Amino acid sequence: MIFDTHAHYSDSKFDNDRHELFMSMEENGVGGIVEAGADVKSSNNAIELSGKYSFVYAAVGIHPQETAGIDESHMEWLRAQASKEKVVAIGEIGLDYYYGQPERPVQKKWFIHQLEIAKDTGLPVVIHSRDAAEDTLDIIKDYNVGETGGVIHCFSYSWEIAKKYIDMGFYLGIGGVVTFKNNRKLTDVVCKTPLDNIVLETDSPYLAPEPYRGKRNCSIYLKYIVEKVAELKGVPQQEVIDVTERNAKRLYRLL
Repeated sequence: MIFDTHAHYSDSKFDNDRHELFMSMEENGVGGIVEAGADVKSSNNAIELSGKYSFVYAAVGIHPQETAGIDESHMEWLRAQASKEKVVAIGEIGLDYYYGQPERPVQKKWFIHQLEIAKDTGLPVVIHSRDAAEDTLDIIKDYNVGETGGVIHCFSYSWEIAKKYIDMGFYLGIGGVVTFKNNRKLTDVVCKTPLDNIVLETDSPYLAPEPYRGKRNCSIYLKYIVEKVAELKGVPQQEVIDVTERNAKRLYRLL
């Protein structure tokens, strides 16, 4: 079945039909979802959702855009969550220079702290990197994060950078953006990346694929990503589903 490696169902956009959506996942071919935290509240929500639904797992972490004002107590809290049942990763964490805030040194400090927690606890990492390709890669190399493993969520960089992550054993998270017209960079990456290094994601409620671009995303729409990846790789859709599901379970230590 299709495995959604990154979603945000605690978002208020799902307040009116969250349970109904989850109850429809199996009949729509979705067998697993990782709910990704972005701060303390959403990480707690992720853990709560994972306790309610057998096919939902949690990732806990502080998103780079949420690092202003946090302190060591947040890191102690995060370390404590890592041992909880069904917490499968530290994330989403990383660097985001798009808005210019928080300051880069602040983002780097807490990114590194969370990478250290992942290494200490043995959990893989879910990496967010936007307009920060060089710094993200340098930190991951400097701290030997490849030993822990993880996924580059919503991969958006060039094939040259993709190959460096693949060579370190990372997975690339491919979502709705791959279906957007004229997205030649990501199309090139997907064509060149071995299927064994690809996992599927939605980032729900964001980044819905065509034909739902601009609307609320959900895991049911993963079938459109499957179709596009299968087309680009020249393989049957079922092969994409089977291989990426196995990859997701390896990534999150569920096998």
